[in-house]
Amino acid sequence: MRATLRWAHADLRSHRGEALFIVLATAGIVASLLLATALFGYATNPWQRVFTQSQGAHVWIHTGPSADAGRLTGLDGVASVAGPYPTAATTVASHGTRASVELRGTVDRPATGRPLLTSGRWLDPHAPDGVVLESSLARALWADPGDTLTVPGATRPLTVLGIADSAEPRYSPGERSGLVWALPSAVQRTDGRGGQVTGVRLTDPDDTDYAVQRAVTVLGAKAVTEVSSWQQARSEAQGGNRLLGQVLGLFGLAALLAAALAVHGAIGTRIRGHLRDISVLKAIGFTPGQVVRIFLLQHVAFALLGAVLAAALIQALGSRTPGRLGDAVGVWQGLPGYTAALLGVPLAAVLFIAATTGLAAWRAGQVPPVPGLRAAAPLGGRLSGLARGALGLRLPSALVLGWHKAFTRRPRSLATVARLALPLLLIVVAMSAWTTIDRFQSRPDQIGLASALTVRADETLSDPDVRALLARDPRVTAVHPGVEVAALVPGQTGTIALRGLGTREDPYPFTLAEGRPAHGPDEAVAGQGLLDLLDVRVGDWVRMTVGAQPQILHIVGRSIEPENGGRVISTSLDTLRENDPGLDAALYQLQLRPGADPHRVAAELTEAAHGDISAYAVPNPADGLSPLRGVVVGLITVLALIGLIELLTVIGGAVREGERDLLALKAIGLTPRQITAITVTATGCTALASVVVGTALGVPLAHWLIDAQGRSSGIGAGIARGPSPVLLVLFAAAAVLGAAALAALPAARSARRRLADTLSAAA
Repeated sequence: MRATLRWAHADLRSHRGEALFIVLATAGIVASLLLATALFGYATNPWQRVFTQSQGAHVWIHTGPSADAGRLTGLDGVASVAGPYPTAATTVASHGTRASVELRGTVDRPATGRPLLTSGRWLDPHAPDGVVLESSLARALWADPGDTLTVPGATRPLTVLGIADSAEPRYSPGERSGLVWALPSAVQRTDGRGGQVTGVRLTDPDDTDYAVQRAVTVLGAKAVTEVSSWQQARSEAQGGNRLLGQVLGLFGLAALLAAALAVHGAIGTRIRGHLRDISVLKAIGFTPGQVVRIFLLQHVAFALLGAVLAAALIQALGSRTPGRLGDAVGVWQGLPGYTAALLGVPLAAVLFIAATTGLAAWRAGQVPPVPGLRAAAPLGGRLSGLARGALGLRLPSALVLGWHKAFTRRPRSLATVARLALPLLLIVVAMSAWTTIDRFQSRPDQIGLASALTVRADETLSDPDVRALLARDPRVTAVHPGVEVAALVPGQTGTIALRGLGTREDPYPFTLAEGRPAHGPDEAVAGQGLLDLLDVRVGDWVRMTVGAQPQILHIVGRSIEPENGGRVISTSLDTLRENDPGLDAALYQLQLRPGADPHRVAAELTEAAHGDISAYAVPNPADGLSPLRGVVVGLITVLALIGLIELLTVIGGAVREGERDLLALKAIGLTPRQITAITVTATGCTALASVVVGTALGVPLAHWLIDAQGRSSGIGAGIARGPSPVLLVLFAAAAVLGAAALAALPAARSARRRLADTLSAAA
């Protein structure tokens, strides 16, 4: 055992840099996998906790005030019903911020869909103007218990008594109204569109679509205005956290594979360089198992050290990381499965590396105690016809022989190129993710966000008044009137967003990924989420119901829709007016001059209208993906370390093979500088081939992965953008020049070795 440890220690001293990179790369990989686990838990468990503790309703059905919602209690599969509660749609303002809300009248907290108080207290009949805000709405309004809310047309303000969590879909400015619980008397005093809402908890959540269909049939399609389900609420709650977890998990697993292959290649190269030493070990009594254990234990120790380092960092500093990652780790550390994941993920990574290491180390155990003599062969084999022709053209011999040396042993050369290309390929994918995020922020008009502001006017302002107000602002370049209503899908299993934006004379500039714009009568464009929901394609006709009025539209294009999970169908306002001539614009989509701050414009427009309009900046999906930039930088660093491990292996193998050819090269008159150039050229050619392969495969793979994520999220394919050609050229040049620079020093030392050392190495 002592001899084994001494040999391993001596080998470690001669490969300190490689050992350090293996430890750091393993730490980065395990940290990525642990953060991915934390983000998956953070994405699902908070909403699931609220839904479970509140006995959340699986379906919330909004109806007109005269609907007999009590009939839902007798439906098959209904476990319990919350409500019906009277509602009123209005706008509230606090600390200079306005929000569209739904006032929901109740006195006691219900057993089903029970709000979970996080601060303050519940409604009190002795405080008739008191309200409780849903937590996401409270954060948007910067409101705390004790603050007051102003309501247009109300004589008295509302007082915030408490803040509560709810498992219902969260508040989204300009897209979904916030939830405010109030006493029924306060709801009745509010000027706004009235209605009622009923929550239904099912015995089998998988029957949600069927239950919605039955409920709409019982209540009547005319009475139902909107339906929201628990799947929709869960998806919105997970938001970008699940995407971050998927990115970290995918890259972590891919990097783990790349690291394992790099370790496998390093051991294989080291075995070829230590055949004589291994034979001596066997000659003095080492068994094949002992030889295998030397390599296996050494590299498992490196992996174990990196895994322990990553787990310790996540445990100690994970929750202190600023932003969403720190929040995710903090929540994850309080979940029941945290300890098992903290131990299991690093252990699984170490076992995987150990398995690939064992396969390579097994070859060391098969080395015979007395290896046969290897005949000297110039540069690994006979010169090819192409190499001889290049020499005949008087190309520099160092370049020709270096290229020949890099690719003369095809199976080994191809394996080396493949191992080095894998981390480079993943770096190209990470760069593509960065470029796509940057496109979301710099060119939102190309990903379905042509307008920067959404404006909704009070009933006191007419359409000409609103247009005149908006026209006075020089930063507003275009105004597109429109409406957005909830429509029942065929089969009446849910609702989608039906939008009428722009007119035929001044159409709204939708971003199309497929098909053509909607110009003719009854033509529309739809998001990927709607196409998947209805199982239709571009060119199909779809029928939906708005109140009691059917609407039949011809889908002529697929638009990129980042809102509402892509469950949106859009046409012109003129098309909707053909069914309802009295339809007026309820909102206005504004395009701004480049460089204009949407939040500042919104605030100034609201102030100019004396509070008679509500203006919101259109939410950009990239705002929730800002932590992904840091993740991408970390992943590129880890992948660069893995590539460096493989590159050091390539350089070490090239130098050792060059030592056997040193005598022949000097005999034909090559100088030490030319011999050094051969090794440097061989390393550069290997790096160049790997960069070409990694880039050629990485760019289409990145497009496929990003578009697949777009399709699954409902936004749709067509959002992916790869790095610019200039960036790819710089990346390739950095990789090749860096490889050549790393190879220069060891190659120069090898070329100046004494003849006695050269004869010993070649023996």
